[in-house]
Formats: sequence, C-alpha cells, structure tokens
Amino acid sequence: MNIYVSNLSFHTSEADLNTLFSKFGTVVSSKIIMDRTTNRSRGFGFIEMPSEEEGQAALYGLNNTEIEGRKLFVSVAKQEKRASSNRFF
Repeated sequence: MNIYVSNLSFHTSEADLNTLFSKFGTVVSSKIIMDRTTNRSRGFGFIEMPSEEEGQAALYGLNNTEIEGRKLFVSVAKQEKRASSNRFF
C-alpha cells in the first residue's frame, strides 16, 4: 500500500518516517520530497507498506497526529493518470 503523508516538519527525516510508520507494520520504503533548488523538504512524502492491513492501521493510527509540532495528514497515495508511468503523487 502506498501512503501519502503531508504537513511534515522540515526537520523530519526519512528515517523518522520509517520509525513512525514501522509501529504499524513493515515499511518497504519512505521518501520525503525535496525541493531541487534549496534541497529542503517540501513538507510531504510517501511510505510504502507491503500489506493493506498494515497500511490501513497506519492511516488510522497516524492521521491528525501531532509530530514535531505539526498535525500530520495521512491518506492513500493517488496514482498519476499517465499511462506510461506507475509513479505515485
């Protein structure tokens, strides 16, 4: 399951996300999207978990949770509409 997480603190790292989400199951990958110009976090990222059950547990457990002074928004990642790509946004 691919999960979108937003309203991240600029100080949150991919390792922090991995630790946070691993409380709900296995984390396959975590990615924070960075600004190309400043190399600073854009405040959102993606988590991949192998099972729907673990992903749903993370959604319910972490959505609207305050981390580093910011209330997280956690939802299922939407797939891009391009036919040639399997990327998520």
